Amino acid sequence: MEPVRVALLGCGVVGSEVARLLREQHDDLAARVGAPLELVGIAVRRPERERPGVDPSLLTADAEDLVRRADVVVEVVGGIEPVRSLLHEAFRHGAGVVTANKMLLAEHGPELFEAARAADVDLYYEAAVAGAIPLIRPLRESLAGDRVRRFLGIVNGTTNYVLDQMDTTGAGFADAVERAQALGYAEADPTADVEGYDAASKAAILASLAFHTRVPGDAVHREGITGVTAADVAAAARLGCVVKLLAIGERVPAGADGGPEGVTVRVHPAFVPRSHPLAGVRGPFNAVFVEAEAAGELMFYGPGAGGTPTAGAVLGDVVAVARHRVHGGRGPGESAYADLPALPMSRVLTRYHVRLEVADRPGVLARVADAFAAHGVSIEQVRQQAVGEGPDRTAELVVVTHVAPDTSLSETVEDLAHLDAVLDVTSVMRVEGE
Repeated sequence: MEPVRVALLGCGVVGSEVARLLREQHDDLAARVGAPLELVGIAVRRPERERPGVDPSLLTADAEDLVRRADVVVEVVGGIEPVRSLLHEAFRHGAGVVTANKMLLAEHGPELFEAARAADVDLYYEAAVAGAIPLIRPLRESLAGDRVRRFLGIVNGTTNYVLDQMDTTGAGFADAVERAQALGYAEADPTADVEGYDAASKAAILASLAFHTRVPGDAVHREGITGVTAADVAAAARLGCVVKLLAIGERVPAGADGGPEGVTVRVHPAFVPRSHPLAGVRGPFNAVFVEAEAAGELMFYGPGAGGTPTAGAVLGDVVAVARHRVHGGRGPGESAYADLPALPMSRVLTRYHVRLEVADRPGVLARVADAFAAHGVSIEQVRQQAVGEGPDRTAELVVVTHVAPDTSLSETVEDLAHLDAVLDVTSVMRVEGE
């Protein structure tokens, strides 16, 4: 058989592992595909730089020429441009594409799927969400005959490691981030992770797949973990919970108030009961909990990052795309027939944990309770503890609510902040996974 020509864009942690696996597993991959896989080049910015274990003759700075010579283009560079233009060039020359670029898919997925469809080639992206975990293919193939109601997941290993350190060692946020950087779990600039941008891109991709509708990245409600304190982690522990940064997508039925059916997609820290499977996801690992009508509850767990695990997911896609090249056919394309609107956070229903610093005097609890009642937010638990001594002592007041609309809680918190008896709204955290 004629070899399937593979072009690799990028030779960083993941790219170098892809090149190594293509070389070391050459015979096995050829047997699985039905033809040899030939790595014809690796596009990098500085081809003169030495890269241990990589044949220097494969390195080139001319990415456009490389994609024109390939049957399968593997993109592990990241970012938007010039990657977006290079992938369009690959489609125009009849090459299938394998990418791990969650930001590109979240922002430009529909146009890339349309370009792949027009060229009658594949676009695969298993490694774009949750690293090595087989998740994309089950959602778009194994569950194609089912109806997904909800997904709830940890899709960023950096933030999970940071929050896990805060829970298990008592470390503060800054110290936990430094530990993550020292171990290579966090970048020198961890903003994309700790502010939730990375998780939001992945949530948009998962929601688009799960709900058969186009969900752009800017439709995802995003909150990071920079505001999570040691006091929040301790408060979660007292409730039998841990703090996790969650990516959540839900299909929302039409409301009694006339609101349309749609989907809500959000990323934010939340209290998760220790009895929930996601609470036991430790360190830099990822896990996604999927609730479907027929299949019920499914959980996908494994390493969410790392060169070798992610390269394994990339190579699985390469095998699938190369098989289609050899034997004919195409994998599934975009499924957006449902065309559901992305709904605002006001349509989200959940529980809340609210921590207040209040004046320690009679009548304060009643005024706080009245503020919740005024917006229809029912209280499940209240705990009050005095802080300090003397006539000016204060109290920490913790309120856990029943399920309520997000907008009602926001209005309640705003009213609480204006009460003269409330000195500070210290923390507002959602409670998920019950």
